[in-house]
Amino acid sequence: MGFQYETGMYGGSFNPLHLGHVDCILRAASLCRRLYIVLSVGVNRGEVPYRVRYRWLYQLTCHLGNVTILTLEDSAAAKADYTRDLWEKDAAAVKAQIGAPIDVVFCGDDYGEDSFWNLCYPDSALYIFPRNGMNSTEIRKNPYRRWDWLPELVRPWYVRKVLLMGGESTGKSTLTISLARRFNTNYVAEAGRELSEKSGTDRMMLSQDFTEILLQHKLNEMRALEHSSKVLFIDTDALVTQFYMNFLEDPEIEKNAALSDALDALNTYDLILFLEPDVAFVQDGDRSPVIRDHREKYSRQIKDLLERRRRSFVCISGGYEERYCRAVELVQELLDGAPL
Repeated sequence: MGFQYETGMYGGSFNPLHLGHVDCILRAASLCRRLYIVLSVGVNRGEVPYRVRYRWLYQLTCHLGNVTILTLEDSAAAKADYTRDLWEKDAAAVKAQIGAPIDVVFCGDDYGEDSFWNLCYPDSALYIFPRNGMNSTEIRKNPYRRWDWLPELVRPWYVRKVLLMGGESTGKSTLTISLARRFNTNYVAEAGRELSEKSGTDRMMLSQDFTEILLQHKLNEMRALEHSSKVLFIDTDALVTQFYMNFLEDPEIEKNAALSDALDALNTYDLILFLEPDVAFVQDGDRSPVIRDHREKYSRQIKDLLERRRRSFVCISGGYEERYCRAVELVQELLDGAPL
């Protein structure tokens, strides 16, 4: 039988896109020869950037040949501020963009038969889809409590990033992995550990090794973010690499320092945990005896790097169990304290 309608329209802010939207859009696309998705862009509503939402819609529908995404800017501060005049103005703009009779307007069951959709599109059929209770307002209150409502392609936007920092042998790597296991998600290992072994000793590292560490670590973080659940744990960052560039006397430190500063400017973290050097120093064959003998001094230097950049951090100290429990508590508070 083919398509039931020639031209259909489905509009919304998709802030964020959720699985209720996804089902509506895919069903609507199967009912129309041509479906127009109208993305409402509220310039005064503090929404997820419209380019991000556009990408979500594109990634959702790019396998379909009959879907076109349009954008419509409006100035209302909230849905409650939408008057009939605004709806009619927007409806006229939508009709002008589509440039053809709209046979059907689709919406979720959070709108009724007497909604503005019906009033502003009197010549179009109104097709109401069930949303199964899903709505963007509830997600915005705390996306982590409604994680199951978010499509895979939307989740990276909401993933929190937790950075673990500190000096050598403070348990960063172990705690990073433990936290990832506890919260059932991904982690980013320290790129420098493997790359520093190319010369057999970190004292003989080349300048290009630091360049590779900086770039590889950032790339690993970006890739891990795409497949993480609620939170991503990261073992060290560009500032720690910068500390080691100074400590190990990088022969081209000016170039790598500029790269480190640029990456640091890009890096944003929702929580930084700084591990104090108050557990036993474990020599695994790669760690510096100089740092071992002056742990507080070098730990302070890393803190100074953070403080000069006005980065807030929480110090974690005590035994290993105390550190683990405190870190879990802080991460849970982060997730419970949404919205973003």
